[in-house]
Amino acid sequence: MAGLKLRMPGSEAWQFLGNALGAKATPLAFEEVYLAMQTGTIDGLENPLPDAEAAKFYEVSKQVVLTSHMVSNTFFAVAGGFWDGLSADEKKAVETAEAAAKKFNDDGVLATEKDAVAFFESKGNTVTTPDVNAFRTQVLDKFLHSDFAKDWPAGMLERIEKAGM
Repeated sequence: MAGLKLRMPGSEAWQFLGNALGAKATPLAFEEVYLAMQTGTIDGLENPLPDAEAAKFYEVSKQVVLTSHMVSNTFFAVAGGFWDGLSADEKKAVETAEAAAKKFNDDGVLATEKDAVAFFESKGNTVTTPDVNAFRTQVLDKFLHSDFAKDWPAGMLERIEKAGM
């Protein structure tokens, strides 16, 4: 991705990722991406396909690269005091419902992504899948040698990798 101006969200972590990929990470509000793609201010972006479809990026791009690096799922949180007040059976019921809701969400996201691939192809975009392991290896190496990794507890990366597989 060397030399590509890649729109990434403005947070430090997202900017790190864009640069770790070898691109020149460019912070830009989502609302500005269409015009930036049209004018060449950026060369590409990282976004879920349904968002790119809704924003009509197929009008200003020729290619979609599928990395499948993330399924945006739901985040579930309960106040500690409330949770502590639940019985073991109630906690189990909440955890079961949470797991079912996350699976429903993830399955829906994956189906929507699959539908979006066909949509982008119908609009004339070329859809490709790169050597994802090459991306992963490069980013992981940069991450492990960054300030982001220095304070992680032992075994954290292994736990994340296990959860993602």
